[in-house]
Amino acid sequence: MSASPPPAAESPARPGSARASFLALFPSIMLPMFLGILDQTIVATALPAIAADLGNVERIAWIVVAYLVATATAAPVYGRLGDAFGRRKLLIVSLIVAMTGSTLCAFAVSTEMLVAARVLQGLGGGGLISLSQALIGQSVPPRERAQYQGYIAAVAVIASTVGPVIGGLLTEFFGWRAIFFFNIPFGLLAILLLLRLPPGTGEKEPFRFDWMGLVFFATFVWSTLVLVEALRGGALAAMGPALALAGLAVAAAILLYFREKRVAQPLLPVTLLQNPSIWRADALAMSHGALFVSLIAFVPIYLRAVYGASAAEIGLMMLPMTAGVGFGGFAVGQVISRTGRTAIFPSLGLMIVGAMLLFLAFFAPAMSMLQFAWFLGVLSVFLGTVMGVVQVTVQSEAGKRMLGAAAASVAVARSFGAALGTAIVGAVLFAAVGATGIAISGPLEAVLQGSETALSGIDAATEAAIRAAVSTGFRSVFLTIFVFSMIGCALSWTIPRRMV
Repeated sequence: MSASPPPAAESPARPGSARASFLALFPSIMLPMFLGILDQTIVATALPAIAADLGNVERIAWIVVAYLVATATAAPVYGRLGDAFGRRKLLIVSLIVAMTGSTLCAFAVSTEMLVAARVLQGLGGGGLISLSQALIGQSVPPRERAQYQGYIAAVAVIASTVGPVIGGLLTEFFGWRAIFFFNIPFGLLAILLLLRLPPGTGEKEPFRFDWMGLVFFATFVWSTLVLVEALRGGALAAMGPALALAGLAVAAAILLYFREKRVAQPLLPVTLLQNPSIWRADALAMSHGALFVSLIAFVPIYLRAVYGASAAEIGLMMLPMTAGVGFGGFAVGQVISRTGRTAIFPSLGLMIVGAMLLFLAFFAPAMSMLQFAWFLGVLSVFLGTVMGVVQVTVQSEAGKRMLGAAAASVAVARSFGAALGTAIVGAVLFAAVGATGIAISGPLEAVLQGSETALSGIDAATEAAIRAAVSTGFRSVFLTIFVFSMIGCALSWTIPRRMV
């Protein structure tokens, strides 16, 4: 079933007209996509400084998780509304919401306030990448999408590469709050560029939004993530709330499934997820999100706590990793456009990623900071083989009428996987560090802050013990992320559609 050719409605566009259409659209969607990727990476190098300033270092992962889970919740809403009312209009709305949330992040006075503001920022960010991908999908026929994914990969390279560097430099010289002001002028420029595009027509049929589907979906997403947090540390006192949350998540998932099967205009069309190529590709996106975003979120903590790197140094050391993903995606996009082969690339790439993560788990302490950074850079090139293949596969299987829902399903899967993976890795890290007898807050916050004032209260032996405990804890982190890579690898090998 899934190996059949794409629907005829998508095929008549000629290469020349497709290129002209894409190039006319690309400048206007480039900035929203850039900002969507930037918001995921620019905060990474600031996390140690934020934790040291606001406290609650054990909650640091939720600064990333809150954004990702809000993105996952909002993406299908934007996809469905974009299909109905026009994607340009909804992309402008998502930019306004994201900029509002970003401004509130800059004024946060506590970790809880920052997390809440990141939720609002994520509710806007949920549309930036998925709507941009859908706008491309409606302009370019399936076989040529792989080639144009190279342009998208180039945007991802730039955003992923400069994000940690900009975040590190702004944090070093202006404080961490400056990173949330940085994207405001770019967001305003993106809105002006989008206003130049012709408005979309949307669906002709009457539209009704699936509010109950959204309630069930949001309940499932949030209860699952809070469940992971409740289980952190394995305290017996958390078992009661954890069981209640697990029951709520299961009930919400069951109700969502039957609701989406019955409703005429579903938020998440289950007909898409009944396609084996689509659900496996979405699950692959989930595994990739868990793997890559966990590295983005926790490598800065490793660099600061183990090597004593400053915010600016962390940004520079993250360059090979963030650039590697973009380079891998660009290269694979070009090869797909010439050969038509798709799933073989993540199938092989994730096998190599898994082997390299196993190596890190046991030999990372023997590496210098520069060796560690370049090793992650090589690993990330193979990570870059995944998302372009996922997008091409899902869009080719879904057809033009369901492009918005298809692109949203990928965004939901990746964001939910990233949020769940980051929460799991955070729980594993702080449980492993706590098992060594090192206090999670207090001295660890001082090491993360790294200033002479902060470190004056602890002696050199204690500081060395903290760095050793974090290094030991990261063995469990790399092994956990290795599991994510193996799940993704298994999914890659079983995707039925292997060519476009």
